[in-house]
Amino acid sequence: MKPTSSVSIRQIVVIGLCISTVGFSACKVEQIAATQPTNIDNPNVESDSVATELLLEMEEVVALPYQAAEAREHDLLHTKLEVRFDWDKHYLHGKATLQLKPYFYPQSTVNLDAKGFDIHAVHLLKGDPSQPQPLSYEYDSLILQIALDKTYSRDESYLLVIDYTAKPDEFEAGGSEAIKSDKGLYFIDEPSPQIWTQGETEASSRWFPTIDTPNERCTQEMFITVDNRYVTLSNGTLVYSQVDEESEPVPLRTDYWKMDQPHAPYLFMMAVGEFAVVEDQWNEMSVNYYIDSAYAAYADDIFGRTPEMLSFFSEKLGVKYPWSKYAQVIVQDFVSGAMENTTASVFYDALLVDDRELLDNHWDDIIAHELFHHWFGDLVTCESWANLPLNESFATYSEYLWSEHYYGKDEAEYDRWEKLQNYLSEAEGKKVDLIRYRYADKEDMFDRHSYDKGSLILHMLRNYVGDEAFFAALELYLTRHAYTSVEIHDLRIAFEEVTGQDLNWFFNQWFLNSGHPVFDIQQGFGDGQLTLTITQLQDTETAPIYQIPITVDVWVNDKRSSYELWINEPYQEFTIAADTTPQLVLFDAEGALLAEVYHNKSEEEWAYQFRNTNHFMHQLTSLQTLVNDSTATVTPVILTEALDDDFWMIRRLAINALEDQLSGSDSTLLLKIERLARNDEKSLLRADAINALATINAEHYQNLFQQALQDSSYAVIGTAIAAYAKTSAPDKSARFAPFQAFTNFNTVMALADYFVSEGVAGQYPWFEEKTAQVSDETLYYFLNYLAQYLVATNDPSSTQQGIQLLADRARNHPQYYIRLTAYRGLLFFSDQPEVNEMLQTIRDAEQDERLKALYQSSGY
Repeated sequence: MKPTSSVSIRQIVVIGLCISTVGFSACKVEQIAATQPTNIDNPNVESDSVATELLLEMEEVVALPYQAAEAREHDLLHTKLEVRFDWDKHYLHGKATLQLKPYFYPQSTVNLDAKGFDIHAVHLLKGDPSQPQPLSYEYDSLILQIALDKTYSRDESYLLVIDYTAKPDEFEAGGSEAIKSDKGLYFIDEPSPQIWTQGETEASSRWFPTIDTPNERCTQEMFITVDNRYVTLSNGTLVYSQVDEESEPVPLRTDYWKMDQPHAPYLFMMAVGEFAVVEDQWNEMSVNYYIDSAYAAYADDIFGRTPEMLSFFSEKLGVKYPWSKYAQVIVQDFVSGAMENTTASVFYDALLVDDRELLDNHWDDIIAHELFHHWFGDLVTCESWANLPLNESFATYSEYLWSEHYYGKDEAEYDRWEKLQNYLSEAEGKKVDLIRYRYADKEDMFDRHSYDKGSLILHMLRNYVGDEAFFAALELYLTRHAYTSVEIHDLRIAFEEVTGQDLNWFFNQWFLNSGHPVFDIQQGFGDGQLTLTITQLQDTETAPIYQIPITVDVWVNDKRSSYELWINEPYQEFTIAADTTPQLVLFDAEGALLAEVYHNKSEEEWAYQFRNTNHFMHQLTSLQTLVNDSTATVTPVILTEALDDDFWMIRRLAINALEDQLSGSDSTLLLKIERLARNDEKSLLRADAINALATINAEHYQNLFQQALQDSSYAVIGTAIAAYAKTSAPDKSARFAPFQAFTNFNTVMALADYFVSEGVAGQYPWFEEKTAQVSDETLYYFLNYLAQYLVATNDPSSTQQGIQLLADRARNHPQYYIRLTAYRGLLFFSDQPEVNEMLQTIRDAEQDERLKALYQSSGY
């Protein structure tokens, strides 16, 4: 599972973004925001359930119930499903044939998860299949309890046949920040009909009866009957398709999908729609991409590195991709970012992009994440949701592994830095164990701890044991536990067997405890000795005193020496022989530690660190510190050097940091930035350079901005629009007209800002059209611009239409954050009595607890 991805600094250009996350304060042109709405699409968003909030306030994890792995009374061996659909009613009519046996103890009844069904009949298949034996049962809309015909032993299996109708829209649905709905089965009517499923965590039992726990697994068969115009996708391989030409009113087709390898019920999937199927392969295995036909030409651009990923991960893990095929499908209105259903991953529609958008942002992270789950999550599955990091931490770390392999070490370290910021942000208010057996709701496990912190811990483990041992241990873990469920100690034991070391100390403090180390580093020099004093400052009520093997690099006379230290006390002092005062002391020289480190250094030391460490984490820390130190005189020199750095992100950070410091007299620097604006290979950096020049002297660079409007990159075009709009050019409207058809975030937001700031009349139809076309993430900001535009132009007809449009989104949009921004847009017109009445009606009808609380507390 990949909750909806955040847009990182590397991914999109923001006109108006302040990069405060890295300690820089340089802001872009005007006020267009490009960060995403708070808590809607971070990679790993903490659940905000009432119980979790209570936990954070009380900080008493022990008060929460212990969440054990589900007891196994029966073993589900095989599931055969025959399904057809009532599109008008959003019903699934199904027949499930389940093969089960008692797990160990004899059983005379079986309980199946079956949420919100109409149960028509339950039979036992015994002997003649044409004469099934009726069984008595009780059903409470959640659990189907079936009385078997006798008491069965663990050596006896039996076949149940259940005729049922699933009504996902008529049964109360829940959801969380990570997985927005748990209906399980979704009918999408517009713009094109689709059906798709989402099983994690326990929503598969909303569309077929099963034992819906992660420690269960079975083989499966799926017979899907649909209108012949639709394409279907399911787990396993397509055995045959059979068309019934006599069916009325249209020909129906039944597709038979078969999955011979066992997997957990939450990984079952279906997708039905008018997809284009773009075929690819890996080692003669089918690797297909199911995509909206309008984007079929870009399927290889989006997914085309999948075969190389399959080779890379198979080789790296020593375990070949274990399944019969791999398919990837993009669906409409998916409830999360993506889902790793076995052999068939589902992705949300933000991946529907053209080749120009891919110049600014690739989707390799999420593609690698779901693919890696096919080893960690699908082949070897967490036995309980308490052990979810055994799925998600590995899938998240695969993003680092792929980036390191394909894009290089700097890109991988930048990816890891982002994940560190994600975790530290969440850790400010949430202190929970990584593997946690006490939680209020299983959905609370889908947070930045399970994803980001876990991946950071895996990186430290790799750094500690070394690459050879790390991947050998993973190979042992995967082969030993293939097609089974696991807990954290299974991973530890694999590492201990490979390394010959007792690693309880590592697993206990990192996987089975909360928090992270906070180090204060003091250094001194005298009598030929460097003295390092290291103090652990973390709150020991929520975090342990850590045992940390650490490397310290010391530069003396431009020569680097490395020293291995073992930190295991709250306060420790180390001495290192040195001929003279070191030029630099670098704690955690490998940059692998998950920690907060406070180490005071002079500006000369920070400059030396930037120039000599050649590691993104250490260079970034240097730039952060120097830019934030108003007394540092070396900062402009270092930032100028950074403009020539080999890694584009360092160049980009330097441009943003210089933006507020430049003047028209800095001719050498301006020439360098102008060259970057014209020629840098990275589109996002070209865009930032354009933005910096616009901030300094837009008129002077008018021709450059005009040329940039012809760039292939949407990010560059969006920034060029904003920059050109700052000039006195008389042809702005004509220059911008060709971009009004675009739906890309950068171009849409730049045009919206221009129309608002200039009060350009007659653009309401454009705003209305874009409201229906853009993604939800863009719409969040766009509706605010719509409201501002209505105020700026003050056209009575457009204003009334706009108010009705905002009211419709505030009442009916499925995403709560869109309803919120639409509601806020209406507040611009709250002086009108009818709008005030409208706002009250919207408040009264709102069902989302977050919005209800917000409306009540804020005086809205």
